[in-house]
Amino acid sequence: MKNSFQRPKLNIPKTRSEWLFDIIGLIFYIGSIILLISVWSSLPPEVPAHYNALGEVDRWGSKYELLILPIVGGFLFLMMQVFEKYPEMHNYPSRLNESNAEQFYLLSRKLLNQLKNISLILFSLLAFESVSIAMEWNNGFGVWFLPLLIVGTGIPIVMTLLRQRKIK
Repeated sequence: MKNSFQRPKLNIPKTRSEWLFDIIGLIFYIGSIILLISVWSSLPPEVPAHYNALGEVDRWGSKYELLILPIVGGFLFLMMQVFEKYPEMHNYPSRLNESNAEQFYLLSRKLLNQLKNISLILFSLLAFESVSIAMEWNNGFGVWFLPLLIVGTGIPIVMTLLRQRKIK
């Protein structure tokens, strides 16, 4: 079994879908930061800080807690961006070899790219939900947010595993 230092290092250009996901993820992320900046002075001192499985607010906290969302989102973005650059370090089945490494690397990198940008979108939506509830614009996303989170992250993982099984 080869460790990540023995695996081939390949230069595989980003695909259009990866660029598109990056653009969409960054639009949501930057949009959430712009939203927070634009409403900051109007926010009440307490905002939704936690939600239960039904999407109901079960804890209120300081509006400064909203800053955690873009900070964590930005940290995740940076860390996952670094891991995208080194697909040879990812975990692969033992059947990885020089002839199929490019297929494995590309699939793994695309999955990481999708999860990175889905995370940015979900953190942005959570910030929007907290702001909209705090500002009394609406009651938030409600019960569908948790299923969206599970499906949004689960589908890319399952699809990648199914595609990975077809690599010889």
